Amino acid sequence: MTPALVAPRDRLAYYASQHVTLPRALGPLEVWNRIMADPLPGLKLAFRIRDAISSRFGVERIGGFSGRPAGVPKPGDRMDFFTVEAISDDQLVLTARDRHLDVMISTDCSGPDVAITASVVTHNRFGRVYMLPVGPAHRLIVRIMLNRLRRGLG
Repeated sequence: MTPALVAPRDRLAYYASQHVTLPRALGPLEVWNRIMADPLPGLKLAFRIRDAISSRFGVERIGGFSGRPAGVPKPGDRMDFFTVEAISDDQLVLTARDRHLDVMISTDCSGPDVAITASVVTHNRFGRVYMLPVGPAHRLIVRIMLNRLRRGLG
């Protein structure tokens, strides 16, 4: 599995890739839909805090994840606050871009193996400061989500 990245590795301000082997194979859209159907407790509050702080710096409020199934998206469609860049049977690539940073999330599936890779390029001081708490939190949130997905299929 080769994840899509928002820029070459040496230009990234943040990179994290997490993997899990599921009891059975899922496609990347099914992974997204299953993870989003059962949001983590506290995530809604975390997004409210993020929006309250970030909006003071001109960052659009995103409100968090809707919990609605994605349907059958195509490139250019929106999935919550992300734009679909690419979708295939084994990869879903989502981006969020603003004046502070560019984020890409690549969900890659190969049989029962799933990897979620986040890559970020920051454009200014706010983007760099923003990633200080968001980076470690993102790693933890994705790890918990993947483990919950694995247990839910077991």
